[in-house]
Amino acid sequence: MAIDRTPALKRCRALGIEQAVIGRSRKVSEKKHQQQRMNRKVSEYGLQLKEKQKAKFIYGVLERQFRNYYEKAKKMPGVTGENLLILLERRIDNVVFRLGFANTRRQARQFVRHGHITVNGKRVDIPSALVKVGDVVEVCEKSQSKEVFKAIKEINNALSAPPWLDSNQANLKGSVTRFPTREDISDIPVNEQSIIELYSR
Repeated sequence: MAIDRTPALKRCRALGIEQAVIGRSRKVSEKKHQQQRMNRKVSEYGLQLKEKQKAKFIYGVLERQFRNYYEKAKKMPGVTGENLLILLERRIDNVVFRLGFANTRRQARQFVRHGHITVNGKRVDIPSALVKVGDVVEVCEKSQSKEVFKAIKEINNALSAPPWLDSNQANLKGSVTRFPTREDISDIPVNEQSIIELYSR
C-alpha cells in the first residue's frame, strides 16, 4: 500500500493550512513563508489543484482513492462537492479523530490499522471504511489499558465532538447520530467546488 511520508508540518506550510486542521497545535512562525506565497501568481488550474491537494492531505487519502470518492459523490443526490467532503468525514479514521480518541488523523489511521477500534462490537482494521448512522465506534476494551489511550483520555477529555457524533470520552466510546453537513465541517479550509471543477475539465 502506498503511503505519503511527507513531513506533516512541511505539507501544512506548502498548502497554506493551519496545523490545528490536522490536529497539531504547535505554533511555528510562518509570516515570511506566507508572504512569499501570496506574492506568487497562480493559475486557475493551480488553485484548483491546490484545493484537491489540501483535501487529500488533511484526510490522508491518495489520488486513486480520492478519485473514487469523487465518482461516488457524483452519483449521490445533492451537491457533489459537499458529498465528497461528507464521504471523507465518514471514514472511520476521521471519526476516531473527531471523537477525540486520537490526537491526529494519522494517529487515528494507525489505531485502526492495528486493530484497536471496533464498530458495533466488531474489530475494523480498514481506515477507509465508512460509518453509517447508528454505528457505535469504540476503542477495544483490551486496548484501553494501554498507556497511549490512558493519555488520550486525559488530553482530550475536555474536547467536544462535532454535532453529528455523540462521544463518551470516559469510556472511549461514541456513536454516529446522523451524517455530517457542510456546516458541521466548516473547520476544513477547502473549496470543494474548485475540486469538482478540476475533475470536470
